[in-house]
Amino acid sequence: MKQLTLHIINIVFALASLISFAQNDALKGYRIEGEDVVFTFDKRDYQNVTEDALGYKRDFDDLDIESVVVSGQFNDWSRDKWQMNKINENVYELRKKLIDFTDEFSWEFKFVINNSFWAEPSKHDPNITPARSKYGDNYHTYNLKLFTAYPDKNGNATFKLKGHTDAKKVILSGSFNRWNEHLFEMNKTADGWELTLQLKPDEYQYRFIVDGHWMEDPDNMDKVVNEFGEYNSHIDIKEYTTFKLRGYTNAKEVVLAGSFNGWNEHEYKMQKTDYGWKYVIPLSGGKYHYKFIVDGQWIVDPNNTVKEYDDDGHINSVCMVK
Repeated sequence: MKQLTLHIINIVFALASLISFAQNDALKGYRIEGEDVVFTFDKRDYQNVTEDALGYKRDFDDLDIESVVVSGQFNDWSRDKWQMNKINENVYELRKKLIDFTDEFSWEFKFVINNSFWAEPSKHDPNITPARSKYGDNYHTYNLKLFTAYPDKNGNATFKLKGHTDAKKVILSGSFNRWNEHLFEMNKTADGWELTLQLKPDEYQYRFIVDGHWMEDPDNMDKVVNEFGEYNSHIDIKEYTTFKLRGYTNAKEVVLAGSFNGWNEHEYKMQKTDYGWKYVIPLSGGKYHYKFIVDGQWIVDPNNTVKEYDDDGHINSVCMVK
């Protein structure tokens, strides 16, 4: 199976926000429902199967279906692990949690009949384009492609390219979509091109593709050298994170200190509230250690059960931003 030349059908969904974004709503093979990936096999969509041992094709109608399995890179192309449930005479389904899949990774998969035959989508399926295999026949696969970025007019990162108004197409490509050259097509505006994405807090590199020509963002001076000796533009998406200390209302001063500010004992003086103290800071994605300093005394967060030892043997509260 791994030796076949496989055609990829793309779909994208945002794992962190559990919001799906599909390039083509008619794609078969799976769908996103809330926190689940629902793999769906409908035997009416198939006319041929490929015998696993020899690569020969057979008519689908010749098979007496006893079992259907989802097989792909996520389970080492196992022909028996992910067995589907029969819904009715034609349809089989299998539900898996989104969190079971590695973030920002592309997973190829197919359906296996009776643990021995690979189901081949019909050549009349409008979503399929033929691809050649080593056997000279046509083979196809589905591809579950996970990204944490997705277009959203209310998103937290707007990318703009001024000028180039004569261009036919401008694509936004970056580490947030594994440098996909087709996925995020920008919208033309009066003075250039624009696209707004929803991104999880993290650092990203990106470039624009103007009618096939790659270029960095000329209006972003934050850039890094890439492996081709050119430049990638760089952005750091932060999320406003609120730290709260409940109680200690009689304290004169409470300071927030952590790995995000070099454990500075004076910088982040917390604001007194009716429940205690709070401080809000923008943080990039990642893990941070922190403590509160209450009138000079260091304490962990009493309302946070997640704690870790640092390299010096001190125990700290942990904040995850993602």
